[in-house]
Amino acid sequence: MAKNKNLYRLLLICGIGLFSSFSGDPVRDRVQKAYTAEIGVREKTGHNDGIKVETYLHYVGLPKGNPWCASFVCWAYGQASVKNPKSGYCPDLFASRYVIYKRGIKINNEAPQKGDVWGLYFPEKGRVAHVGFVDEWQSKYVITVEGNTNDAGSREGDGVYRKRRLTKSIYVVANYIDKR
Repeated sequence: MAKNKNLYRLLLICGIGLFSSFSGDPVRDRVQKAYTAEIGVREKTGHNDGIKVETYLHYVGLPKGNPWCASFVCWAYGQASVKNPKSGYCPDLFASRYVIYKRGIKINNEAPQKGDVWGLYFPEKGRVAHVGFVDEWQSKYVITVEGNTNDAGSREGDGVYRKRRLTKSIYVVANYIDKR
């Protein structure tokens, strides 16, 4: 009887493992779980502070008070065991080997997907100055999850939000998940 129970457990475990391998990319699912769990996090005083915000900043070696959108992205990747630059500087997330989309053009015909990181270009800064996660890429819109933003989509906001942005507003996308 004990042998039958053990055999049953083994078959059940194998079956679950087999099923989960067909239910999507487990790494992308872990990344998505990490970043969506943070939706609703808010700064304590509106000055890039608070327990969770400071956790994101600490992950990349920065003190409270610093902008934290890139820190949030790197922290979420770290929670899902995805190698990342561990940087709070937005341009560091777009090393050429990871870039799959730039200025409306897919590179190597790769389409952005959940868990990829996107960046917005700010001409006044001359660089990408706000980043977040692709949660769903559509032809006209991207559903995002991003830190240090607000309801208006600012790059200097107060929390982690799910947003809807125009696809054409996205300057660059990087894939850290498949480029491991």
